[in-house]
Amino acid sequence: MLMDGLLSGDRFRSPVLAGVIALITVALVVLPFADDGPRALAMGARICIFVVLVASYDVLLGYTGIVSFAHTMFFGFGAYGAAIALDNMGASWGAIGLGTLAALGVSIVVAVAIGLLSLRVRAIFFAMITLAAASFVLILASQLHEFTGGEDGITYSVPRMLKPAFKLFDGEILGLRFSGKIVSYYLVFLVSAVLFLVMLRVVNSPFGRVLLAIRENEFRAEALGYRVVAYRTASFVFAACMATLAGVLSAVWLRYTGPDTSMSFAIMIDVLLMLVIGGMASMYGAIIGVVIMNLAQFYLQDLMEVGMEATISLPLIPELIAPERWLLWLGVLFILCVYHFPAGIVGRLRGLK
Repeated sequence: MLMDGLLSGDRFRSPVLAGVIALITVALVVLPFADDGPRALAMGARICIFVVLVASYDVLLGYTGIVSFAHTMFFGFGAYGAAIALDNMGASWGAIGLGTLAALGVSIVVAVAIGLLSLRVRAIFFAMITLAAASFVLILASQLHEFTGGEDGITYSVPRMLKPAFKLFDGEILGLRFSGKIVSYYLVFLVSAVLFLVMLRVVNSPFGRVLLAIRENEFRAEALGYRVVAYRTASFVFAACMATLAGVLSAVWLRYTGPDTSMSFAIMIDVLLMLVIGGMASMYGAIIGVVIMNLAQFYLQDLMEVGMEATISLPLIPELIAPERWLLWLGVLFILCVYHFPAGIVGRLRGLK
């Protein structure tokens, strides 16, 4: 079924879910052919990047039962690693590679330190420690203007192949000219797909099953001979590395990195919402949650504006559905999803045969 659960052995257990995932994948592949405008490409690239970020957080929360508020910190490490390297070394693939390796090194060291020092404590205390660490790093990113650009962030150039003026070849394919922006989009898509498949393979390996056992009953897992702290630390480090790579993709796509785009607490809230809506302990839930949230963030205001114009002659309703109140209705959407899909949308889809 759909390449045996995308080559991981994780079967969809529902043709409806398999169809939804296939539809989303095809839509992302053909998106530039349907609409190569900047808004559509920005939404598609953001979906790809956030699928990796949310899926990596699912490894922590859904599969291991670790509540961390520092996940966007590692996302920021990746973004700033690539940004600083590109800003100082010039627009080259070598700079991206070196920045990625440096960011991964920092993420691994920080994740191991936090994991070994903090994962022995109760869940709420660990969550508070990660929140403090993330806040500290966010302040550093905002204050170290010489390295990070401070609140203004860093703007930089990317390799020539990824610049909008670049042409991969003369001519068009199905009416689409393969400019640097299109190349950049497909680079983000392909790398995100590979990272997602790696995570899917890991959570369906014996290592992933041990993580699930720890989530369900860590004392029993310890009694069976598994070193719980070691496994939880390994999970924390793995998820941190995936989030770091997502940050690198974000930096390459945006060509700008700042505290608000890579480390803000608002991103962490978005990740939590996407994961809960899609369904925890299911990597496919990350895909569905990310798609729903991004469609709402990009197009909900447009729909509300149409609705406001259509009901302009009615009392009160135009005020309620004014575009500037889109966050209110996004919150209502989230509440309805949690109420009607307590196991996430994936849980409901898997119940449909």
